[in-house]
Amino acid sequence: MAELLSDSELEKALASLDGWDGDRSGIRRSVRAPSFADGIRLVDKVAQVAESLDHHPDIDIRWTTITFACASHSDGGVTAADVTLAHRIDEAADQIAK
Repeated sequence: MAELLSDSELEKALASLDGWDGDRSGIRRSVRAPSFADGIRLVDKVAQVAESLDHHPDIDIRWTTITFACASHSDGGVTAADVTLAHRIDEAADQIAK
């Protein structure tokens, strides 16, 4: 089991992430893609990243708005793995926006 982030660690992590919010139970971010197809490409990029990290977000697709939620369910909240995944989601989102 991974160690859950403390309140101060989570606050610091959220400050380093673009558009993310949440609490110790989970963090989330919504990304608006330029088109539906771009949103699906983003989901595909994130799926590849998630597989490489063996850590997977919950993903909700609503036309061009893609919402990512990260939590280590087996550990009961947010761990360093979720923060790493969130940073990688940000990188993928930046690529889609260009």
